[in-house]
Amino acid sequence: MDRYPALDPEAGEVVTAELVVTDDVLVKAFGLGPGAELSPHEHGDSTNVFHVLDGEVVVIRDGDEERVEAPGVVLHERGVEHGARNDSDEVAVFTASLCPLPGS
Repeated sequence: MDRYPALDPEAGEVVTAELVVTDDVLVKAFGLGPGAELSPHEHGDSTNVFHVLDGEVVVIRDGDEERVEAPGVVLHERGVEHGARNDSDEVAVFTASLCPLPGS
C-alpha cells in the first residue's frame, strides 16, 4: 500500500515520481539535490499542496520566498505561481498534490 519511493538526486538534480494518478487527483514526489530548483510555474485549474517530508525547501510563491522544514504543508491556490529550491547541503523531499487533475 505504501507508494513512497526512494529518491536520491545528485547535487543540482530534481528527480520525480508519480505516486497517485486518478481521475481527480495527482500526487508527485520531488527529490531536490543540494542546489536544485523546481522552477516557478502555475496550474490555472488546479489547487496544489506541497507536503515537505524530508529536509527543508525554500518555497517560492509569486516572487516571495519562505524556508519550510519537514514536516511542513504549503497551499498554493489555483493560478498562483509557485516553485521550490533546495539551499541546503542535504537532499530535500516533498510531494505535490494537485486537484483536480491539470487539464481535466
